[in-house]
Amino acid sequence: MRRSISLLAACLVSFGLAAPLDQDSKLGDVDILNYALTLEFLESKFYSEGLSNFTEANFLDAGFSKEFYKNLKGISQDEKDHVAFLSTALGDKAIKEPSFAFPVKDAASFVGLSSVLEGVGVSAYLGAAPAITNKDYLTAAGSILTVEARHASYIRAALKQKPFPAAFDTPLGFNQVFSLAAQFVTGFAEGTKVPFKPFPKLTAVPSSGDKFCAGKGSVTFKDAQGENKPDKVYAVFYSGLETYYVQVTNSGDKDYTASIPGPDFATKGQSAPKGQTYVVLSTADGKDTKANDENIIAGVGILEIGC
Repeated sequence: MRRSISLLAACLVSFGLAAPLDQDSKLGDVDILNYALTLEFLESKFYSEGLSNFTEANFLDAGFSKEFYKNLKGISQDEKDHVAFLSTALGDKAIKEPSFAFPVKDAASFVGLSSVLEGVGVSAYLGAAPAITNKDYLTAAGSILTVEARHASYIRAALKQKPFPAAFDTPLGFNQVFSLAAQFVTGFAEGTKVPFKPFPKLTAVPSSGDKFCAGKGSVTFKDAQGENKPDKVYAVFYSGLETYYVQVTNSGDKDYTASIPGPDFATKGQSAPKGQTYVVLSTADGKDTKANDENIIAGVGILEIGC
């Protein structure tokens, strides 16, 4: 099961994260609520489609319990309720539901992708919170955030992962989360305006084996060089509220490799990355410059660091 999650996480590669976007200040609360509504549309569709395609027997055969299947239905209803709540709050300003497609083949891969999406959902609400000006909206978003965090912990536990691997969650920026959502969107309704942009994709896989371990081994970024070939490139890892910069080496014509940070790498006051960890490629070294939307080359890859 852990192998399947690593492979799924490596496939979720077309979104980035990091510092707040310059354009964030131009976004109003309506834009932010529609951003949240898009994510809830995605999750609601994901669960309703998955529960239609896979039966209780399919989940039992994949090693999950009857109680787990029942709780998946509860999660699905939560996402429907979030859609209804945000749609009502926005009224005639609410966007129409996009169309989606999800790369799941069976019940196991469905749960694996569910874990990743729930983790990203938590990070999306966390990253958006500082940009919300209306306190009532902020409270509503926080109320949804805590439920998404419960979903994430429950599914992680079902996958035999640590339900709360770190003391802090990781915030994601608007463009970065949009890049994630965009890979599942097959079309927006006519007239929909999207004030975000995706980053070039980044495929992150273990250089050897099938696990990402803090302080052990390395991660390979496939076909990441692109047209621009800067002299120095850094893998920027985000875990909780910590950021780690590791200079990469070329491991092929278009591939880069970087060591996975561990306890020995961490600076004073930092801990090693844990759980669902994000990584971008950037020209920023963390000393003279910090990673931001202007210097990100590709991203984001997802690493499940559990050993």
